[in-house]
Amino acid sequence: MSSAPQPEFKPFVSDQESIPELTWFPIIMGALLGIVFGASSMYLVLKVGLTVSASIPVAVLSITLFRLISNVTGLRRTTILENNVVQTTGSAGESLAFGVGLIMPALLLLGFDIDVIRVMTVSVFGGLLGILLMIPLRRAFIVEQHGKLTFPEGKACAEVLVAGEKGGATASMVFSGFGLAFIYQVCMQALHLWKEVAATPLSWTTAGKTVGLKGATLSMELSPSLLGVGYIIGPRIASIMVAGGVLAYLVISPMIVFFGGDLTVPLEPGTKLISEMKDGEIRNSYILYIGAGAVAAGGIFSMIKALPIIFAAIITSFRDLFASRDKSAGNARRTDRDLPLPLILLGSILLVIGLMAVPQLGLGFDTKGIAGAVMIVVFGFLFVTVASRLTGEIGSSSNPISGMTVATLLLTCLILLGMESLGWVEIDKSIKLTALTIAGVVCIASSNGGSTAQALKTGHLVGATPASQQLAILTGAFTSALVVGLVLLAMNEANSTYSKKAIELYKDVVIDVSTLKDKDTVHSGRYASEDKNEYFVLNLGRAETSGQLPPGRYLIGSDGKPAYLVDPAINGMLKEDDEGNDISSNKFDAPKTVLMQLIIDGILDRRLPWGLVLFGVLIAVTLELSGVPSLPFAVGVYLPLAASTPIFAGGVIRWFVDRVTRKKTDSEDDSSPTVLLSSGYIAGGAIAAVLISFMNFWPGILKAINFSEGVPEEGKKAVSLVAGLIPEWWFKSTYPSLVAFGVLALVMLIVGLASRPKQSAS
Repeated sequence: MSSAPQPEFKPFVSDQESIPELTWFPIIMGALLGIVFGASSMYLVLKVGLTVSASIPVAVLSITLFRLISNVTGLRRTTILENNVVQTTGSAGESLAFGVGLIMPALLLLGFDIDVIRVMTVSVFGGLLGILLMIPLRRAFIVEQHGKLTFPEGKACAEVLVAGEKGGATASMVFSGFGLAFIYQVCMQALHLWKEVAATPLSWTTAGKTVGLKGATLSMELSPSLLGVGYIIGPRIASIMVAGGVLAYLVISPMIVFFGGDLTVPLEPGTKLISEMKDGEIRNSYILYIGAGAVAAGGIFSMIKALPIIFAAIITSFRDLFASRDKSAGNARRTDRDLPLPLILLGSILLVIGLMAVPQLGLGFDTKGIAGAVMIVVFGFLFVTVASRLTGEIGSSSNPISGMTVATLLLTCLILLGMESLGWVEIDKSIKLTALTIAGVVCIASSNGGSTAQALKTGHLVGATPASQQLAILTGAFTSALVVGLVLLAMNEANSTYSKKAIELYKDVVIDVSTLKDKDTVHSGRYASEDKNEYFVLNLGRAETSGQLPPGRYLIGSDGKPAYLVDPAINGMLKEDDEGNDISSNKFDAPKTVLMQLIIDGILDRRLPWGLVLFGVLIAVTLELSGVPSLPFAVGVYLPLAASTPIFAGGVIRWFVDRVTRKKTDSEDDSSPTVLLSSGYIAGGAIAAVLISFMNFWPGILKAINFSEGVPEEGKKAVSLVAGLIPEWWFKSTYPSLVAFGVLALVMLIVGLASRPKQSAS
């Protein structure tokens, strides 16, 4: 007997129905929500090197906002297909932010500026290219593989949209979490009503002797965004991340102090005696390289473990692609309409030519540029294919985009090295920009390709028109890329520090200014109000240091002497400004960015502290042999411990809630009230932090509302009245900050326990 044929798939909205879909209001709403979640995702990727999917929160917000607008204005309610357009348009922001935040800050470490042309061109062109390259795969992955590729987050998003159409979805938890986290972040970071970091050293002095773990500090960044991330990613990954931090900062760092504290000369690559180093200096001199080696190895291991799936994806994808073309010939059903293939090919070609034409990207139309364009097309299509299929199998949250980026960068650098041996290119600073541009475009394209596949799966389930969705996500990618790029630039500039003290040791160094072409002006009234001079700009990458100046960006006077160190917000080294103010909370560690610089310099220059890097590699190997995923552990090694502990706190709450409610932990497709609350925490805290960062352009405002620095002289009576009621010990103690953070955690716990499924009567 032959097996019974499978029933034909029927979407929620049938192919014969024609209801409003691609209308202007949903496009605008989706673009705005994409910008909001893109900005919050940029903050996250710079802080902790990861993001969380925004599709479900965007879908929930869309349903509720449009329902509210309808009730207030009397306009018709939006259709399920219009709400789907909103989530499709908005989903591009998060995936773009990950790719841009992962790659572009590496420009600083290589000795380049992250200027607007570089960031915006790579963001826009890479994002659009990833969508265009995925469109021809839609029928193969979404239609032909229906029931085989599950697309967990895309399926969950479709369920939210269907529930909203039936009246069962609400965004109250997202809004509540957003508002609570926003107010909390403003009170903490702008008003300074409590400390941003709670820390305690694990050593103390008794009878004139230091006992305990010298060089170890237990700390926690009291961030609502990181607490929300911890709940969403779950207890296992959160525990592995904090374990990496425990090893790095409570084991390795004290060991460095214990064994090297009596050295009378600096231990390379450090430039100071270990006995004179603070915790942050030990991290910058040694731990960062160990963490970067572990992250690199973890990324490679994640790729190796995915290789069977990847090879199968490539073979199956091409087979299904050609088969689907034959089946779709002459088919013009609404739910089968894609953008025309000639338009997709023309658009892809124009995007690659545009990348070659922009001189700031290091490509051009010579041998190097043509080779780079070929690598962008080949690696781009390869990894967009892989990312799209892996999204269908394991979800976008587990998609190893960073591993694919590492693989792209390794292959690109090796190919460029081979071209040098043939005499086709010369290995110099510009070739590093070429390698980073190729990896950046492929990274962003792969990330956007995966999110496009997920959005198209949601559309397939609800009965959307593919061409309408494709136009929507192209629009969302374009608008989000513009704003996400500007957010990156503004966050870096607003939190950069101009320091004279940092270059006191190098005041006698003289630079040949004839080799410096660009000029920059110190921002009058902000960093040095009395300084109206014009300075030459010198950018030194980590592989360019000649012993005169350490890596960084300098403003050089007309006499050739350095006047200012411009310490960036992203991977900056300074913890205090020239007035002694703590600026560490305004810095972003961008944990995976240093890895990109290490790969480029390591292969093309062969100048790295390989011993420390190999320590990290062997840590990753040990973990893999023990059956523990090495990549999240490696990220924990690289990040400051303060960034991992709030994530761990969120994971612990998730573990407790799931244990009490007897629910299986599943961070892939969960749309429970607590996950929505956590998404609100992430967005609210991150958006507030981004806005406060921008306020650094107007330091007078921040100073006027800073309660911890006393009453301002500008006559702010309201601030004076409130500040006078707060005792001085409040600002010095960590207890108020722990209590405030505990309130956030308690709300999360109560919501989680309240959402326990009711037992049905037997």
